[in-house]
Amino acid sequence: MARYTGPSCKLCRREGVKLYLKGDRCYSEKCAIARRAYAPGQHGQNRKKLTNYGLQLREKQKAKRIYGVLESQFRRYYEEADRLKGITGENLLRLLELRLDNVVFRLGFANSRTEARQLVRHSHFTVNGKKVNIPSYQVKVGDVIALKDKSRDSEKFKAIAEVATSVPKWLTVDKDKMEGQVIALPQREDIDIPVNETLIVELYSK
Repeated sequence: MARYTGPSCKLCRREGVKLYLKGDRCYSEKCAIARRAYAPGQHGQNRKKLTNYGLQLREKQKAKRIYGVLESQFRRYYEEADRLKGITGENLLRLLELRLDNVVFRLGFANSRTEARQLVRHSHFTVNGKKVNIPSYQVKVGDVIALKDKSRDSEKFKAIAEVATSVPKWLTVDKDKMEGQVIALPQREDIDIPVNETLIVELYSK
């Protein structure tokens, strides 16, 4: 499957905000935004005022980069969100939040969504007792996401189990068992990403 493999910090600099793509580094003084708060490239410091279309495009790009999806996949999420009942923009964010890699990250089992995607790919997690290695897998209310028994002896996961985790209210987590559950659908107020989904809907509605 195609995916972005370039420098993560350039993506944050391009959007002008922290997208938290590199875990702990994003909270340290090494963060690229803290050191160079302008777009990458030769003309990065000479950015012009964005048009309305430019603002819409940037919001879409931010959402894509935060969740680690490419354009064709993101458009499919939008089309599905548009078919669902309710507000399209909120439906879109809800679908992205319910990706398995995002849920693993939200449960505190990974330092970033990128790391969560890799851990899911390497078959470290189960959903309702069954191995799932597809990062885009859509979890549902009632699903239990757990670390595989064979992965529990890993020093990495032992360290994660010792760290207290604050999870959104639509999830519950048991670090002793290294498992979590989806107890409700995420609402807009539960999704703390710096994106204006209304602009994304306006862009795709043209």
